[in-house]
Amino acid sequence: MGKIKKKGTSGNAKNYITRSQAVRKLQIPLPDFRRLCIFKGIYPREPRSKKRASKSSTPSTTFYYTKDIQYLLHETLLEKFRDQKALAKKISKALGRNEVSDAARLERNLTPRIRLDHIIKERYPTFVDALRDMDDALSMLFLFANLPSTENVPPKAVAKCQRLTLEFEHYLIRTHSLRKSFLSIKGIYYQATIQGQDVLWLVPYRFVQRAGADIDFRIMATFVEFYTTLLSFVNFRLYTSIGLVYPPKLDAKSEKSGAELSAFQLENQGNAGLAEVAEALDTEMHFKAQAEADRLLSLPEAEAGTAETGDVQEEALNDENELTAVNEPASTTLDQFTSLDPNADTLLQPSLTADVYTASQLFESFTVFLSRETPRHPLEFILRAFGCKRVGWDTSLGEPGAYCSEDDTRITHQIVDRPDIPLPSPPLTDGGLDTDDEDGPAVARKTNERIPGRIYVQPHVNAGQLQRADLYAPGATLPPHLSPWVKPKKGGYDPTVPLAEQETAAEAEADSEEDELEADEALEEASDGEEIEGVRGDGEARELEDELIVDDGMDVELAASEDDEEDGVEETVAGADVEDWGGFSGDEADHVDESTREARAHQAELEAEALGHMPQSGKNDAKKQAREAAQSKRTKAEREALEDVERRKLMMPRRKRKMFEKMVYSNAKKDEEAERLRAKKRKIEKQGGKQKA
Repeated sequence: MGKIKKKGTSGNAKNYITRSQAVRKLQIPLPDFRRLCIFKGIYPREPRSKKRASKSSTPSTTFYYTKDIQYLLHETLLEKFRDQKALAKKISKALGRNEVSDAARLERNLTPRIRLDHIIKERYPTFVDALRDMDDALSMLFLFANLPSTENVPPKAVAKCQRLTLEFEHYLIRTHSLRKSFLSIKGIYYQATIQGQDVLWLVPYRFVQRAGADIDFRIMATFVEFYTTLLSFVNFRLYTSIGLVYPPKLDAKSEKSGAELSAFQLENQGNAGLAEVAEALDTEMHFKAQAEADRLLSLPEAEAGTAETGDVQEEALNDENELTAVNEPASTTLDQFTSLDPNADTLLQPSLTADVYTASQLFESFTVFLSRETPRHPLEFILRAFGCKRVGWDTSLGEPGAYCSEDDTRITHQIVDRPDIPLPSPPLTDGGLDTDDEDGPAVARKTNERIPGRIYVQPHVNAGQLQRADLYAPGATLPPHLSPWVKPKKGGYDPTVPLAEQETAAEAEADSEEDELEADEALEEASDGEEIEGVRGDGEARELEDELIVDDGMDVELAASEDDEEDGVEETVAGADVEDWGGFSGDEADHVDESTREARAHQAELEAEALGHMPQSGKNDAKKQAREAAQSKRTKAEREALEDVERRKLMMPRRKRKMFEKMVYSNAKKDEEAERLRAKKRKIEKQGGKQKA
């Protein structure tokens, strides 16, 4: 008989441990346990069966891996936490004896200093691993950099977050690594490409932040403590990789005045970077020369003499090209990916600013001035990241670092966020005053007038390329601001494509029917004396009839009415011999059908007139018949395709059939959403057309 297994020694009961058991095993309080788990990157796990993982009858809600808790037993931070606990007991005893000075001395001298350097190196073995985990870190630090200092958010933490984030932005400006930006309700999204890794973070708007009472700032402060250490390591590595001294010099006076990015002074590390490049080139050239010498020695003497001169010239040209490539930025052309299948989805194309050289030249020739109503910091950051080196703003509020003032003639573009700005009024001239007289009184310019020779645009982030300035002029309706991370799919709604190119045939027909119904309703609602566009009025019809009856005293015989024609046809048929009539031929049958159709149309017109409605024309009936024919044809094709799909589904296994039905359901949901968005756009375009009319 086999040995009976004891309950709780294998399976989920062994692999998982509850939070209370972990706290007892580590012998630390619950707040320290949470803090340690955040530092080490250990998070709760969800077992497949909580009943089997729990060792007691009481259901537990939070579980951890047993191996993770076993791993925490050897962490050096546990000693620091225990030292803090012992120090807290000593301070409480001193305060109980009313020894305030001793308590302050103990807190000042014996408080253990917690360093997280070894945890950063342990969690991120390579620098690429740290870059991949920068999204949450940057979002958290930018959030705390914009928070007001309170009792829960100390001012030192806010200042440290501001300094680290500004240092990171300076690196992006120097390397032109910023790629995308998007203004959303939550804030401004940025994406940068650093050493091949895409980093995305969120920066909140600079509004008054009101923290709710349900926010646990202790846990957020623990994350901030870890992320500040991580960003310090990353900034140091980034600055040293491009030959800059870290940390950069900070002008405290300018920082207090609100200079922000302009308060930092970046310094190069001397000629260390150039020396490394030169050393690498020398080493590479040495290996090439040695390989070329070995090849020449292996050749015969006759071939070596002729090959040596050509190879030396080629080597000299190659060396010159290498030096040129090092000294000058490379201008690369991005590949465009095309699909061989025309029915396939559109392939993702590289960004227009994916090339560093292109991104650095985007705003290089501009001198931009930011008006006081625009958000200065995000605009300055984006402009400098894409090559603009001359950015000015209003310094009347005490913000130093501006390149120029508003009256500077070197300004090429001014960003404003106000209604249309009028042009300056021409100067007043008197009869005895010469307009070219330099000694005359100077005319002061108004602050709400445009300066000639300057382009005024509204703040708007677009697709990484220069757009027409008139589309973003003050007072103009801006183009839709679309997310650069959402790519349109085939069959979906694409706001950048005209509606006629993406709507289905059924939607187009429904739209045309709706337009015709609206036109008919407009005709019915119109009164007899009103003139409607495209329809003859009563007075015009009477004038035309009078002209036909009397023209210069000559009587004009009116054409026989349809009633007379019908009477004639009836008399002819009635007077003919029924026995001699052998039926209609093919052409005669078509003629009779056409006559019958015309008679029915005439009868419908008479009924409409009797009811007081406007009669519909035969052209509309023809259009309606053609539309109905196309609709019946399309319905028949869709029905045949649906029957074909149903036949194929019968041959599928049950599992694949269920999966196929889920796919069809999800695609139908997406099509309904796209159709709803297209209908909304169609309605907006119609309203805009009516307003213009």
